[in-house]
Amino acid sequence: MGQPTEWWRSAVIYQVYVRSFADGDGDGTGDLAGVRARLPYLAELGVDALWFNPWYLSPMKDGGYDVADYRAIDPAFGTLAEAEKLIAEARELGIRTIVDIVPNHVSDQHPWFRAALRAGPGSAERELFHFRPGRGEHGELPPNDWPSQFVGSAELVWTRLPDGDWYLHLFTPQQPDLNWAHPVVRQEHEDILRFWFERGVAGVRIDSAALLAKDPELPDLADRPGPPHPFVDRDELHDVYRSWRAVADEYDAVFVGEVWLPDTERFARYLRPDELHTAFNFSFLSCPWDAERLRTSIDTTLAEHAPVGAPATWVLCNHDVTRTVTRYGRADTGFDFAAKAFGTPTDLALGTRRARAAALLTLALPGAVYVYQGEELGLPEADIPRDRIEDPMHFRSGGTDPGRDGCRVPLPWAAGAPYAGFGSHQEPWLPQPADWASYAVDRQAGDPGSMLSLYREAIRIRPVFGDGPLMWLPAPEGVLAFARAGGSLCVVNLADAPADLPEHTRLLLASGPLDPEGRLPKDTAVWLLG
Repeated sequence: MGQPTEWWRSAVIYQVYVRSFADGDGDGTGDLAGVRARLPYLAELGVDALWFNPWYLSPMKDGGYDVADYRAIDPAFGTLAEAEKLIAEARELGIRTIVDIVPNHVSDQHPWFRAALRAGPGSAERELFHFRPGRGEHGELPPNDWPSQFVGSAELVWTRLPDGDWYLHLFTPQQPDLNWAHPVVRQEHEDILRFWFERGVAGVRIDSAALLAKDPELPDLADRPGPPHPFVDRDELHDVYRSWRAVADEYDAVFVGEVWLPDTERFARYLRPDELHTAFNFSFLSCPWDAERLRTSIDTTLAEHAPVGAPATWVLCNHDVTRTVTRYGRADTGFDFAAKAFGTPTDLALGTRRARAAALLTLALPGAVYVYQGEELGLPEADIPRDRIEDPMHFRSGGTDPGRDGCRVPLPWAAGAPYAGFGSHQEPWLPQPADWASYAVDRQAGDPGSMLSLYREAIRIRPVFGDGPLMWLPAPEGVLAFARAGGSLCVVNLADAPADLPEHTRLLLASGPLDPEGRLPKDTAVWLLG
């Protein structure tokens, strides 16, 4: 596979939500042709790898996380041959590819599930999933009381078939859960990993990584107040990831797990040397814009990774959460799925100033950084007309949750082109706000004060921080200041008053102008050489 072994420890990884990145054929949906055409843009941005949300054949009942065939590209995005070209072309530019694997469930259109429906109760085909008879006098009650994993949904996770059997789905009814106690399920996923590694993929992001294993008794949650949980973070799951790691090591490939766990010791177990290489850091992503809480999140993250020698990952937003400039412009600057609501007041100028500072903070920390497409443009969360919302999270909340479509709006590339240059012939699958062209790449590329220019410059000079540890420096209350290798410093002012800069020989980069006295204003960050 050529050179590197541990490029991922300090990489900048760009998340591509294909459907909304760039539309190569003008049909309103982003595709692989669009991504291939924009590879020079990504190379100029300076990223080390691309993480693609699922691009597989899918009915798109949950944005592609309902996979019907892992070895086929959805026709809306292109073909397998195009995917192979994209992986190779990106690699020629020094950019690796990470694909998304969704092991907890498949689409109800997957051949396995369709065969299970045909085969009927008690069949071998149904053993690949979790089929059970119902409770109650006539089997009319669900097999247990497990709640949906869509926050805000009061629905249970069982659907009854005409033949009387119920099947388990932690997410939508169109996403039946696989039975990970079955050897065929385990073998199939190892084969899928090999399939993509053989095509040059450098890594895999694992969706809902802590949910795969289920208590075989499927007991009521109400009867199990303490650990182990019947379907979250079960010990037997680690055997799965150890076997996956053996496959990845054959190809010098890496894993990043989507692991939402409050227990830091349990979280770190996934990052042992023979399991996953990295896992997403959700405490930092959801942390409010508050100096003390950010410092605690950073310290906790570094501490929980240290015992297993794994690098931290830092991320400010993704395809599931409110965009950074919008979140930071609200009274509540944290993120909680349950708190999402229509009509939340937002100060975008304030949010943008904070997001610029947060970008420098994040890119100065030790570990890997993930940048969600459009974050480098300072895109805000979009208000989607209710009749255009597609996200199942909205519908399963009874219409109270605006859903996740607001952070998935197609990107603006050219201010003067139809649909801001996303694609020229047809309205995009989600409507772009009226002012979307003002964020266009071509408008920002020539503006040294733009968010895009800030990200390009920050990523370019980020190696100055090296890969050593972080050391906090004395600083006034509300100010974060730390040193990294070679005398490089990062200072972020979250206090109300301007802050004096520490002794330094050179100002490398600032998220905004200093005040007339050379002090660091509120909601501003700088990189310095000591």
